[in-house]
Amino acid sequence: MLILSALFSSSETGMMAINKYRLKHKANEGNKGAIKVLKLLESPDRLLGVILLGNNFVNIFASSIATVIAIELMGEAGIALAAGLLTLTVLIFSEVAPKTLAALYPERVAYPAAYILEPLLKILSPIIWFVNFFANSILAIFGIKVKDQTNDEHSLSHEELATLIKEATGKLPKQYRSMLTGIMQLERTSVEDVMIPKQDIYGIDVNLSIEKITKLIIKSPFTRIPVYRSSIDDELIGIINLKRILGVISNGELSLKDIVKLARPGYFIPETTTLNTQLNNFNHNKRKMGLIVDEYGNLQGLLTMEDLLEEIVGNLNTDTRTKSTIDAYREKEGSILSDATEFIRDINRTFEVELPTNGPKTLNGLIQETMETLPNLGTCIKIDNYCLEVTKISKHQIEQVKITIIKNLE
Repeated sequence: MLILSALFSSSETGMMAINKYRLKHKANEGNKGAIKVLKLLESPDRLLGVILLGNNFVNIFASSIATVIAIELMGEAGIALAAGLLTLTVLIFSEVAPKTLAALYPERVAYPAAYILEPLLKILSPIIWFVNFFANSILAIFGIKVKDQTNDEHSLSHEELATLIKEATGKLPKQYRSMLTGIMQLERTSVEDVMIPKQDIYGIDVNLSIEKITKLIIKSPFTRIPVYRSSIDDELIGIINLKRILGVISNGELSLKDIVKLARPGYFIPETTTLNTQLNNFNHNKRKMGLIVDEYGNLQGLLTMEDLLEEIVGNLNTDTRTKSTIDAYREKEGSILSDATEFIRDINRTFEVELPTNGPKTLNGLIQETMETLPNLGTCIKIDNYCLEVTKISKHQIEQVKITIIKNLE
């Protein structure tokens, strides 16, 4: 009876502790034990019913046998002794030890147990139905519907899946964890978060001489360049592709008419568009560059397919990038010295810090929003667990910021 009790106890823990996603994977591979366990877990109330029915029966039967033996050997005085010894024995050998083993190796216990529990479930089905009927009725009084819970797919939320990926240390290379995390963040990151700001856009003013325009095209580190007249805000002509225009330049026949003819109309993106949506839009519209505009139609920046993909795979070492690393570095004492115009998300990713990203996009914006004014040189502010010190300013903005983790200061 003690052995049977241990088997029922271990099977209960093994069935409940088994990894549901690994179980589904094994079942899809055709593992018979996994298929049986998965089928049993579809009705946890019936599964627990047969396990507990068997466990309680053997425990009570063992107690009855122990009582009879105790009376035969010691009379009525032996009943209390038998109860104490049996309780200790059951607790150690039939509960704690087997359940601990099952918690450590749930698959090794659950798969064999399924071959025993499945036929028992069929044999004892009437009794189990009777027990579950009253048990479920009691739960229903408290507003708990067992069927609704058992039909739950146990799907992971966005945050839970992110935690699962983050904690997959040793089982998933760091590079892949970073890529998966990047993919998950696409739906929560807008194009505004990763765009090239308007002031950093490399463009060509057609009011310049053909010689200067030619030099700008030849020296361009980008494959696609915006072309405008006087100001990119006022009159955008379009986007030129260097692969198409270099052939004209090589023939020495470049003219303003050629530039306007080869320029493709600009493709505009609302600043609130999420990256996963924009990735689909890029593919659908067969574009690799877009201009970001706000709700009033004012130009805010520029986004390329490379910028978007870098959110997944990290920095791309291509000839079309002028900047493969951010303008920031870690000092010997552990502090981070950064250009204030750097994106907070880039700082977080590069130095593995957690500055808030739900507000301003740059360090400059974060400090000014927090203080609601342009700070003086040497000003320090505390944001979460970080101290941000203004180390360089200009007339209109913060130029450089020193970031120190507060626990390091302590």
